[in-house]
Amino acid sequence: MATATERIPVLVTATEKGQIAKMAKDAGVSMGEFLRRAASSYRPSEEDSMLIGMMDQMNKTTAQANAAIDDALAFIEASNQRIAAMEKKVAIERKVA
Repeated sequence: MATATERIPVLVTATEKGQIAKMAKDAGVSMGEFLRRAASSYRPSEEDSMLIGMMDQMNKTTAQANAAIDDALAFIEASNQRIAAMEKKVAIERKVA
């Protein structure tokens, strides 16, 4: 690995610095090495396309779930109408008898 000779000043809050320091310590590397590794592994276009794919899938499954709910509600409504018709028929037959 080449020797680092350039600086990139980055301002962070005290809380963020503490979090970075803890993560670097847990990883067994310096904060500079931790940040270099994090920066070199960051791929925003890959993450964006993954999120877009996840959102597309979520929209698709939500539409499928909504259609299934609509079908179930329509079935229930039709069933309720059949039951009401049967109850009405029974009530009429009881009055006649």
